[in-house]
Amino acid sequence: MVNITYGDLIASSQLAGPLSYSIQPGGTDMIVTLAGGQVASYDPGDIAWLLACTALVWLMIPGVGYLYSGLVRRKNALTVLFLTMLAMAIISFQWFFWGYSLAFSPTGGKFLGDMHFFVLRHVLETPVPQANNKVPQVAYMIYQNMFAALVPAVLIGAAAERGRILPACIFFFCWSTVVYCPVAHWVWAPEGWAFQYGILDYAGGGPIEICSGVTGLVYSIFLGKRRGFGTHILSFKPHNVSFVIQGTILLWVGWLGFNGGSTFAANIKAAVAIVNTNLAASFGGLAWMLLDYRLERKWSAVGYCTGAICGLVAITPAAGYVGYGPSIFIGVVAAAMSNLLTTLKGFFAFDDAMDIYACHGVAGICGLVFTGVFAQADIAATDGYTVIDGGWLDGHYIQVGKQLAYICAVWGWTFVVSYALMFLINLIPGCKFRVDEEGEIIGVDEVETGEFCYDFIALRREVDSTHGFYPLSTPNQHTSASAHPGPAAHVKPASINSSEERLRHRHEVAANGGHEVRYGQESRLSGADLERGESVTGDAGGGPSQAPPANSREAQMAQGLNGGHEMSEKVEKVQ
Repeated sequence: MVNITYGDLIASSQLAGPLSYSIQPGGTDMIVTLAGGQVASYDPGDIAWLLACTALVWLMIPGVGYLYSGLVRRKNALTVLFLTMLAMAIISFQWFFWGYSLAFSPTGGKFLGDMHFFVLRHVLETPVPQANNKVPQVAYMIYQNMFAALVPAVLIGAAAERGRILPACIFFFCWSTVVYCPVAHWVWAPEGWAFQYGILDYAGGGPIEICSGVTGLVYSIFLGKRRGFGTHILSFKPHNVSFVIQGTILLWVGWLGFNGGSTFAANIKAAVAIVNTNLAASFGGLAWMLLDYRLERKWSAVGYCTGAICGLVAITPAAGYVGYGPSIFIGVVAAAMSNLLTTLKGFFAFDDAMDIYACHGVAGICGLVFTGVFAQADIAATDGYTVIDGGWLDGHYIQVGKQLAYICAVWGWTFVVSYALMFLINLIPGCKFRVDEEGEIIGVDEVETGEFCYDFIALRREVDSTHGFYPLSTPNQHTSASAHPGPAAHVKPASINSSEERLRHRHEVAANGGHEVRYGQESRLSGADLERGESVTGDAGGGPSQAPPANSREAQMAQGLNGGHEMSEKVEKVQ
């Protein structure tokens, strides 16, 4: 148990022995007497700042979820959002159990920590050397917990539209243990080899960005390409751009705490880091938007959001070491490099649906390299205690070489261990990472959760336009009111088979309670609409189509009298 009082600690160091200090009453510092008789002086302002930044970083996790949810098709929108929140819960348990100890225990080796902080022992009374011993381990632990939970939330976007939930959850726990914790220990623990080697990684270019980007690449390769990859089936636009913007807002706000809090104190360096973060994001977003405008003559909101995120990623390892001008340069160059890679991704043999490697892996690498170029010792010292040799601007030319060695080590370790881990988990019965073909056709939301982001009405248009389904009455022809007439019009006839027709009808009609979704329409008709005889848009020429008689089979289905079974039986007989 610890004893706490308030005052000013008069001692030769921030962590004093029992006979080498005195307490001056009236001060505002929190004076803590540790179990071994040592005394630490904690700054309540620094603790409050770190806890506030913890809350900001937490917002980044749903921010990532909303970003991904808006980018995918509506039939897969809920699962990817849900997975990001599952990452928070699973990693919080892993961090409590042994994750924090493996990453930050003070008695570990150069490669990995030990069990000193197992189940959060000793975190209440121990100060944090990385924070100049001015904050307790318990505050530092929960802040780093948010970092650890964010990485799986970012990388799981690679599972979009084809990944299952159970194996992903197992992967979260195991991956954080064997990939994230070692890399975090390398660079952030004073005992780690990268820390001792002089690597400059302010807030996580390696553990956060390269690890998430490379693991996203591994996940994409292991899952394989989505159904219809390389065809117009996947030539869709984000289904909800407002979600994309909302997610970017949460990420941007959270990133201010992400980088600003990595000083672990409320000081000038925190302000510098926040200014650099905002500048890099702003100019990264503008750069990407202008690059897209050059090609399409459209001002892309999605492009702006993507570029801003690339700027945020790239400034992460540099925010507390570089000046304002270099932060702008880093944001622009990282956005341009990531934009180039997304343009060329069609030449590669993997399907990175959310461009995770381009936006996190490549931008993170850019940020680490430019940190070695632009880092300045006087900026790093604005917290009052950090001492570095700087980068090229300070004449320390070997720093870029050190940064490159660190990049290669993190990249190689992450790729090899992540792939091996996925291979082993995939061998467990019931833990195949990918959904079956039926799940891809009707959407991961239905087969994995049975819940949806929106009413089920949207699924018919989604399935029709992206999987080549045509109205039974007018095969191979879309009506003028089709939501997405382009992609399905170019799907090869061979891709339209009887099993898909049957699957679409069974799930669509049953899920809508027997209400038939009229082909070629933007909305379905209720039974009351049909009884009133309201006309709807019909054939491709735009002519009216009268509702069927009230006693017809079609009207009975629309009224929900047969619960959808008649349509299913009809399709089965046809097949």
